[in-house]
Amino acid sequence: MATRERTVQSVDRALALLERLASRGGSASLSDLARDLGLSKSTVHALLATMRAWGVVSQEADGLYVLGIRLFEWGTAAVSRLDLRTAAGPVLERLMDQFQETVHLVVGDGLDVVYIDKRESPRSMRIVSQVGRRLPAYCTAVGKAMLAFRPEEELERLLEGATLQPWTPNTITDKEALKAHLAEVRRRGYALDNEEIIEGLRCVGAPIRDHSGQVVAALSVAGPSVRLGPERIAEVIPAVVEAAAEISHRLGYREKGASPVPSAALGGRGV
Repeated sequence: MATRERTVQSVDRALALLERLASRGGSASLSDLARDLGLSKSTVHALLATMRAWGVVSQEADGLYVLGIRLFEWGTAAVSRLDLRTAAGPVLERLMDQFQETVHLVVGDGLDVVYIDKRESPRSMRIVSQVGRRLPAYCTAVGKAMLAFRPEEELERLLEGATLQPWTPNTITDKEALKAHLAEVRRRGYALDNEEIIEGLRCVGAPIRDHSGQVVAALSVAGPSVRLGPERIAEVIPAVVEAAAEISHRLGYREKGASPVPSAALGGRGV
């Protein structure tokens, strides 16, 4: 539980109780909750009675307390207010300030990605891009970051009948090689575009998840390969992964387990 100033004890306890109930899978006994919170049964019972009146918990026939439907109603209202560009904006700005390179935000559409927002590098030599532009996902860092987390059967369906056109000598054009590459992207949690769509361009991309855990977007840092060499890429990777995780958190995603720890080694095609 986060440290807060001037908390109201009863509210604090009620919220801690709800959090504990959720962590137990949504149901627990009075004894379990009292023990978890270090409170007396009478105190926990009084809290539960109040929350039952509000519909945020209910009691089953076997006596177990469960999360109530009112929480779903409130959660749905909160989720409906979340907007991807609004959530991402400050993070994109900060990432651009940090590296002075162009930062992109995209959503997927089949085997393509569509650029919906960007923060442009202030440098004279920079990547020229356009919001609203559509590019193939298989040869962009943002696209690969999204494709890698598609269900296997969905990816197979997307690739069936598709032709992977070469944009540069580094473009992956073999479907089996692409699937193996995407498996590595999924394992690492980020993707690299090592001059695969434009010669002289390198990008680092990472997936963004919504409240349900589904990958709904991706962001990238893109710049000339003369500036984004192996050492600089190694600095950019963790920042991009962290930025994507922050946006996901703003969209309501709560990660289970540890984040992938990226390690950058730029050789041949990017991961």
